[in-house]
Amino acid sequence: MRRALLLLLFVPVPAFAQILSPDYTLLGVAVRTRPAYDGSASQATDLIPVVRYYGSPWFARTTQGILEGGVRAEVVRGLNLGAQISYDEGRKASESEFLSSHGFPDISPGASVGVHAEWDFNLGKMPLTLLARYRQNADTDRGAKTDLRFNAGVFESGSAVAVVYVQATWANAKSNQFFYGISAEQSAATGLPAYSPGSGLLSTTLGLLWSADLTRSWVLIGGLSWVHLQGDAANSPITERTSNYYANLGIAYRF
Repeated sequence: MRRALLLLLFVPVPAFAQILSPDYTLLGVAVRTRPAYDGSASQATDLIPVVRYYGSPWFARTTQGILEGGVRAEVVRGLNLGAQISYDEGRKASESEFLSSHGFPDISPGASVGVHAEWDFNLGKMPLTLLARYRQNADTDRGAKTDLRFNAGVFESGSAVAVVYVQATWANAKSNQFFYGISAEQSAATGLPAYSPGSGLLSTTLGLLWSADLTRSWVLIGGLSWVHLQGDAANSPITERTSNYYANLGIAYRF
């Protein structure tokens, strides 16, 4: 049973729902290494939360790539529709040698609101999840993004499980301009050429998530992902490299 519950840490499959307590919750923290921003040659380290809660209708999670919470409901078996508020990470110029040397300002963290559709199903004994998610930043100048994510539970042995995933993220022109564009004023201040990206595919991600029991209640978790910038973001003057990696290791308590 514990192995099935751990698989739900990453892929919440309705077929396992009958063995879950309705108030099942996971809370923890992880150490993460990440790029200063997608496209940066600088790496930074921080702490991130680990959250998993599915109530009726409320939910909160970090298990689908971002910190988000909201409401959702199963409209047909395996298909959930919902609305969410999510945390959008900012950008600290001090973490990037390139940004700080060119005098770029920080971008503060923000929040997005949006909707999602999530389909959980099995291929034989393999649990799969397909997620489509739209998120519009509360600051309309930051634009909107759309994610399409596919998770697959690929390994289970003893108390250890592993999930692989792929994700594609699209950004509208406002989003790309805010994070990867350079206005005429910024060009004059930084010495970089002005750049006005359009909308399109922003990035593709390939990742691995895993977990293992430490005790009946404590769980060791980890993840590794590779992000590749696409389109206009990849061609931006602030993009030092088109590929970056993220890795995290943490511990969480299962209620």
